[in-house]
Amino acid sequence: MPHEPKKRHSRARQGKRRAAIKLQIPGFAVCPNCKATVYPHTICKKCGFYNGKQVLTIKVKEKKPSQP
Repeated sequence: MPHEPKKRHSRARQGKRRAAIKLQIPGFAVCPNCKATVYPHTICKKCGFYNGKQVLTIKVKEKKPSQP
């Protein structure tokens, strides 16, 4: 037994309902080691530190000298 709406809702009421459905900007924190913006409670992707300790070792790619 499907429940269908008995009356049509106005555009204003429809807009009020949809106004609550919105995207939120995620919060950011500052890495205390390298001062990069990171998500809270995650390892920094730039330096590999979390909670004042080095958790990951980040490898830096070396640039090859370009030949003319």
